[in-house]
Amino acid sequence: MKRPHVVVLGAAGFVGSAVLRELAHHRLRVRAVSRRRTPIPGGARAEIEVCAADLTEPGAMAAAVADADVVIHSLAYIAGSSTWRIADGDTAAERVNVGLMRDLLSVLGDREDGGVRPAVLFAGSASAAGPSDKEVLDGTEPDRPKGEYDRQKLAAERLLLAADAAGAVRGAVLRLPTVFGYSSGSSTRDKGIVSMMVRRAVAGEPLTMWHDGTVRRDLLHVDDVARAFSTAIDHIDELAGSRWLLGTGHGAPLGAVFARISELVAEQTGKAEVPVVSVDPPSNAEARDFRSVTIDSTAFRDATGWRPEVSLEEGLRMTTSFCTGGREAELH
Repeated sequence: MKRPHVVVLGAAGFVGSAVLRELAHHRLRVRAVSRRRTPIPGGARAEIEVCAADLTEPGAMAAAVADADVVIHSLAYIAGSSTWRIADGDTAAERVNVGLMRDLLSVLGDREDGGVRPAVLFAGSASAAGPSDKEVLDGTEPDRPKGEYDRQKLAAERLLLAADAAGAVRGAVLRLPTVFGYSSGSSTRDKGIVSMMVRRAVAGEPLTMWHDGTVRRDLLHVDDVARAFSTAIDHIDELAGSRWLLGTGHGAPLGAVFARISELVAEQTGKAEVPVVSVDPPSNAEARDFRSVTIDSTAFRDATGWRPEVSLEEGLRMTTSFCTGGREAELH
């Protein structure tokens, strides 16, 4: 049988590179698309083609997704060290976060082969729902995004689901919680809060919080995210037309997470544990920085059979080991 052709947009990014590593274990044809250098995972069963492209350039998107059966959209606009602290009216961010989804759907909608509709899986964000009175989110919440990043992610979602409803593609959104972590094959730097605190601990610096440490986050290891996208490919007909929340179902208090990071780094380096302290929040702090979030991903689990496999303890241990071993310095 012909191997399915999967295109990963943003294959050198944090999530995209993990997806590429996972897909490399399967008998697929994979095109890895990114502006940056994209390492090919070792021991791959998949046929992997690397495509270097700036997808904001005319014609680049059409070439990138030519002949694709499935497109995994994990593109992200990165301003400085963050993907989501975007100023209102940031047109450069809108061009990437929304415009590239529009370009992708336009290209796929122009196909005239008359075959099976291509599938698009979009790496969305649980924060696109906006603030909620509920701590545990299950996907039934109304979408009322507040920040610019969340508004842009929701706009891209709506474009995809409208294209699905119109019959142009089979589209599904996987809304991600706080994603973190390294594993043995990691090739891209994690800029999230967990790895940032690991770096501070390795440097002997205090781990700072903008609250008293009781704020909870549903922390999902990036390898589990990658497995979710791989699983979703096999269940696209069940998933198409909807958005689906991913998460562990456990909200971890950040104060306890940071304390465990300090302990693990001390254990692995032989140095003293660094303190975990509360500080005044900066002026660019947002309301969601102080809200607890836990994700109920029952719907996605029931539809696909996916389950998180990396515990928080295992994920923290792998991440601190990766950083204390000096491997993070090798990443781009």
